[in-house]
Amino acid sequence: AVMVGTKRQQAIRRALRALAPGIPLLDAEAVLALAGRAQMKALPPSTALWLALGSHVRHAHTDYDRLLAEGYERDAARFFVAEAIDDVLSGWGCQRSILDEEEFEEGP
Repeated sequence: AVMVGTKRQQAIRRALRALAPGIPLLDAEAVLALAGRAQMKALPPSTALWLALGSHVRHAHTDYDRLLAEGYERDAARFFVAEAIDDVLSGWGCQRSILDEEEFEEGP
């Protein structure tokens, strides 16, 4: 396969393959799109990828948005879904836990 994209995009894709080798294609595309956003540009590729991965799983594969809609504070909602995020990530072959990373805030 020919590598296309900038060096940064390639680095982000490599980070994704290393972190979550079993991620489904549709999820991978969504995560790569998030990691490529302008507000991520200042972060190292691996950090941008990790934040994008957590954010995507939080919104797409947990009750996070429903909890917010029900009036939970963001931090409380994040706490409630952290284990569900880790379950999804480990299902994709990820060894890293979102619970270790809660000092990182990537916005809504």
